[in-house]
Amino acid sequence: MNSQPCLIRAGIFLSALGLCAVLLGGCKKEQKPPAVEIHAITREFLAAMKAAAPADLRGELSASDQDPASFDLINVTIRADSSSSSRETISRLLRAMTSVATRRRLSRDGPLESRDGILYAYRRAGVVTHRMHFHEQMETGSREATPSEQGEGARLAIIIDDLGNDRAAADAIFALQCPITISVLPNHPRSIEIAQEAHRRGYQVMLHLPMEAMGNERPEAQELRPGMSADEVGTLVDDLVQAVPDVAGVNNHQGSQSTADAALMGELMPVLREHNLFYVDSRTTAATVAYDTAQRFGVRSGFRNVPFLDDVAEVGAVRKQLQLALRDARKKRDAIAIGHPHAATLQAMREVLPEAKLQGVRLVFVSEVVH
Repeated sequence: MNSQPCLIRAGIFLSALGLCAVLLGGCKKEQKPPAVEIHAITREFLAAMKAAAPADLRGELSASDQDPASFDLINVTIRADSSSSSRETISRLLRAMTSVATRRRLSRDGPLESRDGILYAYRRAGVVTHRMHFHEQMETGSREATPSEQGEGARLAIIIDDLGNDRAAADAIFALQCPITISVLPNHPRSIEIAQEAHRRGYQVMLHLPMEAMGNERPEAQELRPGMSADEVGTLVDDLVQAVPDVAGVNNHQGSQSTADAALMGELMPVLREHNLFYVDSRTTAATVAYDTAQRFGVRSGFRNVPFLDDVAEVGAVRKQLQLALRDARKKRDAIAIGHPHAATLQAMREVLPEAKLQGVRLVFVSEVVH
């Protein structure tokens, strides 16, 4: 008579045990992979690199389960007739390794320079599993001057706009550990928190100053508009500077209507000079007079002189724009790029920015390229 309820209770108990086991297994902290898996990944790295670009590859299967600090080593020797062709080869090899690393849940550190090459490290669970050592061997009789021999070299400043709502996006920028300049919209839920944390970590902070647009973009609650008096401009800018702590400069949010208005820009620049702030013209319209006006009033200034990074917010498209920004920086010596905290933008930056130095470009805060 009572066997059926007992069986039901036993089934519930066993199901609960199974659920606990699944939950416990899902919460298990990821560990460094065993040596046999590390060796398998090494072989995948080597195969992908061999297919991607010509180079002399040598793998050392030195990771051991007995030594938690051990890792596999891959030595890469690149023979090239110029530093530019060498950089292109390294970039192709890194892209090939990224596909393997992503599939195998590895993160990448670097580049770090040694006396005879460039080092990268790959990790899982915070522990190094692989080191990559790139050596460059120039062909006899062909050699380009290195950036250090040419002078200071090319510089690229990247501004990420529209911070102020999403703390996770700001943390993703901090995790890049590159000199990225962040531009914060005033009076948003996380504006003060993000600006203060960025300043504490040594990042450069700008006020993303709302200005009236020509199209149908949604306006901010407070923004600069043509026709405002000098007092109105001064009061508004004073308030917005107070709303974003520790700013070093300003760039316009939207503003295609405002930056084309010579009278308004003539009222704005003396206020920025009084606050000792530089100005970067985002160039949201070809009719802008903002940079020329800033120069006339003696405000340190610059302007976006490469295409926006993420008009198409897809990883592949942003990756291509970043490569164009690096190329233009080499041509122009100094370049200013602007992007936004989209997931695709941040992913592309993680993939491309470690290659900047290999391409002869130094990443800098934007204050270094305004004048």
